Amino acid sequence: MDIQLDPARDDLPLMANTSHILVKHYVLDLDVDFESQVIEGTIVLFLEDGNRFKKQNSSIEEACQSESNKACKFGMPEPCHIPVTNARTFSSEMEYNDFAICSKGEKDTSDKDGNHDNQEHASGISSSKYCCDTGNHGSEDFLLVLDCCDLSVLKVEEVDVAAVPGLEKFTRSPELTVVSEEFRNQIVRELVTLPANRWREQLDYYARCSQAPGCGELLFDTDTWSLQIRKTGAQTATDFPHAIRIWYKTKPEGRSVTWTSDQSGRPCVYTVGSPINNRALFPCQEPPVAMSTWQATVRAAASFVVLMSGENSAKPTQLWEGCSSWYYYVTMPMPASTFTIAVGCWTEMKMETWSSNDLATERPFSPSEANFRHVGVCSHMEYPCRFQNASATTQEIIPHRVFAPVCLTGACQETLLRLIPPCLSAAHSVLGTHPFSRLDVLIVPANFPSLGMARPSKDKTGHTSDSGASVIKHGLNPEKIFMQVHYLKGYFLLRFLAKRLGDETYFSFLRKFVHTFHGQLILSQDFLQMLLENIPEEKRLELSVENIYQDWLESSGIPKPLQRERRAGAECGLARQVRAEVTKWIRVNRRPRKRKRREKEEVFEKLFPDQLVLLLEHLLEQKTLSPRTLQSLQRTYHLQDQDAEVRHRWCELIVKHKFTKAYKSVERFLQEDQAMGVYLYGELMVSEDARQQQLARRCFERTKEQMDRSSAQVVAEMLF
Repeated sequence: MDIQLDPARDDLPLMANTSHILVKHYVLDLDVDFESQVIEGTIVLFLEDGNRFKKQNSSIEEACQSESNKACKFGMPEPCHIPVTNARTFSSEMEYNDFAICSKGEKDTSDKDGNHDNQEHASGISSSKYCCDTGNHGSEDFLLVLDCCDLSVLKVEEVDVAAVPGLEKFTRSPELTVVSEEFRNQIVRELVTLPANRWREQLDYYARCSQAPGCGELLFDTDTWSLQIRKTGAQTATDFPHAIRIWYKTKPEGRSVTWTSDQSGRPCVYTVGSPINNRALFPCQEPPVAMSTWQATVRAAASFVVLMSGENSAKPTQLWEGCSSWYYYVTMPMPASTFTIAVGCWTEMKMETWSSNDLATERPFSPSEANFRHVGVCSHMEYPCRFQNASATTQEIIPHRVFAPVCLTGACQETLLRLIPPCLSAAHSVLGTHPFSRLDVLIVPANFPSLGMARPSKDKTGHTSDSGASVIKHGLNPEKIFMQVHYLKGYFLLRFLAKRLGDETYFSFLRKFVHTFHGQLILSQDFLQMLLENIPEEKRLELSVENIYQDWLESSGIPKPLQRERRAGAECGLARQVRAEVTKWIRVNRRPRKRKRREKEEVFEKLFPDQLVLLLEHLLEQKTLSPRTLQSLQRTYHLQDQDAEVRHRWCELIVKHKFTKAYKSVERFLQEDQAMGVYLYGELMVSEDARQQQLARRCFERTKEQMDRSSAQVVAEMLF
């Protein structure tokens, strides 16, 4: 199964056989160790075979197989109305924190052998290559294939969900009186399809099942990009165990997490927006069509804060002295790539004058908004949807927390905390209901690959096999991360459409679109098609999906509509003000060093940050700027204290004109704004100035160990 990729193409394989079997829920139980830079523990997967979906909607199944990340709408599962006993009668020895089992010391003893083994594979488990059928046909064993990379898998076993008291009532077949594979799989089938209003009970049972004893080890094998699991004699996905536990540990060099230090010099770790997403954090199904829910218990030293992309505001539970546990969960099915974790010595920021009323601000909405507030029956898979909650639809500002390194608490207190409520309110006014009930904001370390979050496009993955596996073109090419043209075009396309249609029409459509497609995967053509269908004929002005694709996506260079907009924008008041300031600076630059006594000093206007960016871009077009002019620029606008966009243009000026007195500003930028600094390394090397090249190499030596891997690779190719 190991795929040898052509390095010249830099393709990325998605190996999971999602057409045959799907993960419906993950339960993670992990320990974070900063000394070894390893995250280890278990993950329990609750599976559902593809036959269920094929019976419900065969056409959708075909669409899923044709393209791995298209928006597939699965049929609504049939609700289960069988009564379930109280979940808290399971075991008095287990401790729950909002339905989470937290105590590591209370795991079943039958699972301890091989749990934290340093061996690559636990004893007694076959790690040899074998030939298996990955589909639902043939005489060979069925093979579950998960996306996995840079992980040490220690053991895989089937989970005996039938050992959990009360779960036997989930079986509808009276003839299933003996505990068997079919009996256990029937329990999981009913558990994963519980109706949305029983989500708390469902999470509780997931937690119980994750702690149930194993009932047989499974054969497994790993290669570069996948984990393959089989059970002897299970020839189809229907026969394969629907609840399995994987014991594993991450590797310090794993490409899904970054071990580094925050701005205060304290250790931290966070998930990276890398091309391989989370497959080096836990075995998963990578294709976005594999939508699932999850819950996670994470233990770390008591001095650390654990943040995750969960729906609850977790608080630490002390397990023993020096160790705390954190529990998060998600009830909305989402792709595995949306799972995030950050662990560090963060400090929570709180506004001193915070009012509880601010968290549930309600306001009357306009008739155009009212049409989309209550959507009736949602089109997504069943989950506890906020769009069906009347109070949630009018909640402008959701509860939120802000975390930052100690050294940045003052700046956050002064600026960031006050910005979040109006931003949330503005988002609500434009898009309507917040899809999540809460928000955590974290000030990430300087080496966070912010441009790396713009991953290579996955809408054209090439050939997709019958199993659902596919390959992302150029997915592993580190340079693609920094090619932002398609994202910039997308931004300006939305701006163009808003201007063409008018704000009222455009924003009304946006609200309708969000309400129609919330909770689902969508494609660009879904958005454009719905837009054109919902605007009056007189406003379309020859717009069509085909024309938009041709002008904006399939043509190189700046689209013609954008060129016309740029020419028109050049006449706006703010742009005219910038041009006037540019003229002043050119005049200053041309003056001799000793001026005449009667010559007036130039008076410069105060500019907004966006205007400063435009000003510096215009000045970059000047062939020469004297050190005196550059020093005056820095002093007039306090450029060293501006945002990263402004400082980046300022550093470009410094490099272009070899303004040695400000080289410290370049060094600071390369260390504190590492993602954007990649472009600046190129400017330093292209200049062929020995001092500048030495500066670039010196900064890279200081930061390369903590740098994002893709960024470091691109910079190293520039420097050496």
